[in-house]
Parts: sequence; C-alpha cells; structure tokens
Amino acid sequence: MISPLAHVDPAAKIGANVKIHPFAFIDADVEIGDECEIMPYASIMRGTRLGKNNKVYQNSVIGADPQDFRWTGQPSFCTIGDNNVIRENVIINRGFNSEKGTVIGNDSFIMAMTHIGHDSVIEGKCVLGNNVVIAGEARVGNCCILSSSVMLHENSRVGDWVLIKGGCRISGNVPPFVIMAHNPASYFGVNAVVLRKHGYTEEQVDDIAKAYRHVYQSGTSVFNAMKRIEADLDPTPVRDTILAFIRDSKLRLVAIPRDLVQ
Repeated sequence: MISPLAHVDPAAKIGANVKIHPFAFIDADVEIGDECEIMPYASIMRGTRLGKNNKVYQNSVIGADPQDFRWTGQPSFCTIGDNNVIRENVIINRGFNSEKGTVIGNDSFIMAMTHIGHDSVIEGKCVLGNNVVIAGEARVGNCCILSSSVMLHENSRVGDWVLIKGGCRISGNVPPFVIMAHNPASYFGVNAVVLRKHGYTEEQVDDIAKAYRHVYQSGTSVFNAMKRIEADLDPTPVRDTILAFIRDSKLRLVAIPRDLVQ
C-alpha cells in the first residue's frame, strides 16, 4: 500500500507488500525491501538501502547527509538490514568512507530521538534507548544495550554483549561482555544476567568475570592483565574473544588509566 499523499520518487525501488503512509518522503536512489512499513512524515533519503521487514516511525530521517566537513558531495550510503524497528525522530546519517557507508545490521530496536553518525556500524540485535547519540565512525557489536542518553564519541568501539547504563559517555573501546556506568565511565561488572538469559553457561560467565578481575580490579597494567588471563584461564571462545578485542584495541580500554595501558 502506497498512499497517494506520499512522495515516492519514480527512481526508487520498492519491494513487495511495502506500506508507505501519507506524507512520507522516499527519495531517488533508494531501495526498500519487502514487507517494510514507512510511517507518516518519515523520510528515506538518497543512498539508502533498506532490507526486509523494517518499520520506520514518524519524523525519522534515514540516510541524512553526512555531518562531516570532509564530505563534499561524493557518493555516500546508508545500508540497513532486516527486521529493524526505528522509532520516532531517529536520524541516521549516510557514510562516505566505505562501500556500504553507515551500516545497521539485523533485528535491532532503535528508540526515539537517537542519532547515528556517518560511517558508524551497529552490528545487529542491539537495543538503543531513547536519545542515544553515536558520533561518526563508531562501532557497536552484536547484542548490545545502550540505555537512554548514552553518548559514543567518534571512533569509539563497543564489543559484543555489552550493557552501557543510561547517560554514560564513552570515548574509547569497551570490551565485550561488560557493564559500563557513571561519568566518567567505569567498569560495573559482567553483563551476567543477559548472558545467562541467552544461553551462556555459569562456567563461561565465571571465566569472563575472572578475566576482567585481572583487567579492571588487579591494579596491574593491561599488558600484564593479558598475560595473567592467558596463564589463569584455559583457551575458550569467551577468553579468546576478550583477548582479541584488547589486542585489536592496542590495549587502550575505557576506564583504564593511561599509566596502566602497558
């Protein structure tokens, strides 16, 4: 169903069983997959690719121009997967530094007033609370929860299965499986309740807690903490995921003082 009161550019590609409500705006160079629903006054701007079964609520702008002085009109894109809910007044900027630009994976719930900057990546199965602000070129892993009014600064990276509590400001790298809270951000424990609910065993949760005791509670450097984790814990997927993230982050983690990096 496409309302005659909606603006749909003739060059847009619209899939099967798509609902476009009155006063929605669909730009040229847009692709909307099957079973999507675009509510009144939502705007889907050029360069946007929507997968299947997404619902975009009132006043959201998907694929807005990048807010970066380096963007001077070159091709830019916003790529969104399947089964996402994007609530009212959300703004997602296109990206210009990669082929897919800004990327939202599958099965995420993005609440009202959230802003996602250019070239950011939301992996999938995430919940972004009301008024979350994600700056350009940030990355959020799978199955994360960012509570209301969380702010991610540019180039921040958040690992899988992270919970960041409301109002927390993040500037840097948050390793997987943890809870971050307060300002300045501090380690608040392991995201154990969510992990258990989704099939992680007590042994796995215990290994995660042991690893982060070395990182955040021993008073040693991150380099020494990694050596202790390797000595203290047998190789497992969760242990290796934590170590790989820390290495990829060049030992620089949120809530670690600079003098404890090495």
